[in-house]
Amino acid sequence: MSTITLIGAGQMASALTYPLFENGHEVRLVGSPLDDQVIDRLREDNYHVNLLRILHDGIHYYKECEKEEAIQGADLIVCGVSSFGVDWFADKILPILDESVPVISVTKGMLDYEDGTMQTYPEYWMSKLQEGSKQEIYAIGGPCTARDLADHDPSFVGYCGPKMETLRWIRSLFATDYYVISLTLDVVGLECAVALKNGYALGTALAIGMAEKAGNDGINHNNSEAALFQESVKEMLDLLRIVGGGVDNIMYAAGDLNVTVAAGRSRTVGLLLGKGLSIDEVMEQLKGQTLEAVVIATRTARAVKALAKAGKVKESDFPLLMHVNALLNEGATLNIPWTDFQKEM
Repeated sequence: MSTITLIGAGQMASALTYPLFENGHEVRLVGSPLDDQVIDRLREDNYHVNLLRILHDGIHYYKECEKEEAIQGADLIVCGVSSFGVDWFADKILPILDESVPVISVTKGMLDYEDGTMQTYPEYWMSKLQEGSKQEIYAIGGPCTARDLADHDPSFVGYCGPKMETLRWIRSLFATDYYVISLTLDVVGLECAVALKNGYALGTALAIGMAEKAGNDGINHNNSEAALFQESVKEMLDLLRIVGGGVDNIMYAAGDLNVTVAAGRSRTVGLLLGKGLSIDEVMEQLKGQTLEAVVIATRTARAVKALAKAGKVKESDFPLLMHVNALLNEGATLNIPWTDFQKEM
């Protein structure tokens, strides 16, 4: 039996307690500074108010102020914060960890810089470590929604990191007959692939909103949604090549895109924009919710614009991304550039 401490009581980290606990491990779930009410309720009856599921009786719950106690003796640390908690994890958690204990993150997203460089969160956290640190940081990617995992719906994901031997050990902690895990050393490829899908899920869901606005009495316009899905995969593949990620990781991007378009906040943002709402109206309607799609689409478009300015890429090669960015940040009205998707190959 191993001891695993999950930091951040969000939906995905909390869902991961199911395979861990069922595999016989000691499981500790630590709330972020925003999770006190979540932890209070879990301590009452194991009910997670955001995941809407009952966690296993026997999991140990800690508030943020108790994090030092929760990490003592842990064999593995799981980072379960949202992208808005990336700096908190870097500043408040990494400095207090035992460097011999690996970290694995479920946080999806990436940062962009003025020169167009796109950086994964594991890379960012590694850059924040003190010189000479032996801390190892791993990450999880792929198509897996928290509630489906909690319900034991068969899920297939990828784990990445610097050492295959450690990845195999981490997999042994989590793997079940319903939670299947492939391994890769390509951190940039896997993490960028699954980060990109949020922005493109928003873009693909535009077609769903357009169909609803047209009042099609429940009839789906599959062609338009499939066209946006197809263009999304093409643009994500091009972006993977730009960042130097292995193109095999497009399978995780496509799978994650599919599951995110089916349900979730990224879908909702795209659906509302597709129905004709402005981004300000969407933000007002979804006030208080974490909208990862808006963040990643903006960062990715900003990086592409910087790379285009340097003559390294063409904005015209990313018509869907550029239109999504225009909707989010430039006050544009919905007008999907269908003919710009045409290629001669």
